[in-house]
Amino acid sequence: MSRHTGTNVNANPSDNRPMDSVLESYLSRRTVLRGGLGAAIAMIAGTGLTGCFDSGGSSSRRNNPNPGNPNTPAQPLALGFDSIPVSRTNACVVAAGYTASVLAPWGQPINSNAAPWKDDGTNTSVDQANAMGMNHDGMHFFPINGSSDDGLLVMNHEYIENVLHPSGPTRVGGVRPVEEVRKDINAHGVAVVRITKINGNWQVVENDPLNRRFTTASVMDLSGPMRGTDHVRTPFSPNGTETRGTNNNCGNGYTPWGTYLTCEENWPNVFVNTQQPLPADQARIGIRNSGTSQYAWETAAGDPSEVDNEFARFNITPTGADFTQDYRNEASTYGYIVEIDPYNANTRAVKRTALGRFRHEGCWPGLLEAGKPVVFYSGDDAQNEYVYKFVSTALWDPADANPSDRLATGAKYMDQGTLYVARFDDNGTGVWLPLTVASVATNGQTLGTLFGDIDDIILNTRGAADALGATPMDRPEWTTVNPLNGDIYLTLTNNSSRTTPNAANPRTNNVNGHIIRWHDADDQLNFTWDIFVFGSEATAAPSTNRSGLTDLNQFASPDGMIFDNRGILWIQTDNSGNAVASQTNDQMLAVIPTNLVDAQGNQVPVTADNQSELRRFFIGPNGSEVTGIAYTPDYTSMFVNIQHPGNWPYSDDATEATPAGVTVRPRASTVVIQKVDGGPIGV
Repeated sequence: MSRHTGTNVNANPSDNRPMDSVLESYLSRRTVLRGGLGAAIAMIAGTGLTGCFDSGGSSSRRNNPNPGNPNTPAQPLALGFDSIPVSRTNACVVAAGYTASVLAPWGQPINSNAAPWKDDGTNTSVDQANAMGMNHDGMHFFPINGSSDDGLLVMNHEYIENVLHPSGPTRVGGVRPVEEVRKDINAHGVAVVRITKINGNWQVVENDPLNRRFTTASVMDLSGPMRGTDHVRTPFSPNGTETRGTNNNCGNGYTPWGTYLTCEENWPNVFVNTQQPLPADQARIGIRNSGTSQYAWETAAGDPSEVDNEFARFNITPTGADFTQDYRNEASTYGYIVEIDPYNANTRAVKRTALGRFRHEGCWPGLLEAGKPVVFYSGDDAQNEYVYKFVSTALWDPADANPSDRLATGAKYMDQGTLYVARFDDNGTGVWLPLTVASVATNGQTLGTLFGDIDDIILNTRGAADALGATPMDRPEWTTVNPLNGDIYLTLTNNSSRTTPNAANPRTNNVNGHIIRWHDADDQLNFTWDIFVFGSEATAAPSTNRSGLTDLNQFASPDGMIFDNRGILWIQTDNSGNAVASQTNDQMLAVIPTNLVDAQGNQVPVTADNQSELRRFFIGPNGSEVTGIAYTPDYTSMFVNIQHPGNWPYSDDATEATPAGVTVRPRASTVVIQKVDGGPIGV
């Protein structure tokens, strides 16, 4: 979630034991066991739960780095760059020996239906529907025929800014102009664009048949438990099988069968319901209850050019007798994981409702094993919200890695299964609580009694998680899975409203954030966890700088994060409101967790003793968030997104600073990072 679009409102009314309380108890237990508070802090920040995080994992769950001779140990992978100093300039900075260039900025046409981008903001809504959207975020590279020089880059466009229009959005008598609203709508969503490398330089292939945009107006299918229920019936889709659009797409994921997953995050802001009181699910998810929606799209309703209530649908206040006469159910069609087949331009996007309805941030698959379920992990990006996972009913069949119908395969693994929410206990273990009708809440009643059928539970996923006693977290964002051993990592960006610490969220007023990790048991019901690294400024006291960070790797507000298939963990930041923000722009760091081991070979977190293995690789320009990571199969090109820059880019060279005194219309863009010698990134 961009710091520009989120909310600091704590919408969780439950009295569930928060993570900071868990950690406080956890530390207290270790104080007694290990002899003092100093030892307890050292344990959780340096050597905690080592037996649960071995350096390689079982042979059935790790990638063999030396497949030609499995009995010969491979040379451990090591980072091949030096950490770079901090930066606060209108330019990107990358490690020595690398280049960084601009690709596919906001407004670049993807087909001939769009006019070239104009730096005065006068491009039309039609132009925007056929061009790259605004504020690039999560993305994935899908190779064409396995190539590392040709493929599809699929990316989210999270939200819009005032620079979308010549002088910002306008209102006439409180009403947004129709043309502006349509341009707003078309700047959101997802882009699928073919890119190819020619003479070492990546470029967009304009007019490629696979290029397309999904916007807040695109017709999409509903699938899973919500499909066809009374919750999602609207005048547009009386049978509840379709909806229009996807919005505020932030983190992402992918599937083992070759599709893209985009995550609807701060979507509640585009709706307004002045009904008093709000329905329970809408109150819990944060629907606006007065005034207008964030962008006031609903104010354009009634314009003679309006088609199928394209604007009226954002006002979900009940005004008629039932759903056939108003759009009371429109918001119930949002808040899901959306699956896209990038290789087939004739398919619709599909909303997979079985994975829950909340502010999704990322949807990352666990390691695959034939005959075992397929698992996806997601955070709910808001203060004091929860961590979820979905476990498929269908068991993985390796033949489905290359199916003839990718979306049908998605239905097989993502429409039926069990959604779980996490409870972190203070002894370093945890429990996955199933959100099913038979699950027993903390008050002794079943979720079926409290909410109804599974579609009712999905509708108010947050409320059901409250009832089960899940652990409120410090803004759970991106998840990623270590391909070498199956450990799951989660960024917890920050939480300014935390007052009571717990084991998994140990710092009150946590402005710096941290990264937690866990390992699931084979039964999918239990896990063991520890904290991998704490964000902090280098000069902070040890009680804050628990990982011993220095000037060369201090960071805060971890957000985007991904493991590449070699086992390198890439960490991105969305920083503000803390001391690190005054030291450096947002950045991307790298570390290889399996290289951090104790004398017995067990994995340990980042500590003062090993922190030099966490290295700063890239820094974005002033005002920007560094987000979204993708790479080619041979690792020779990495793609990173720069969101909401202040005064950048000045040229195609991402490292060229905008000259002093020069102002450009800022454009969110993808940055392509390559090694000068053409070798793989990072090593």
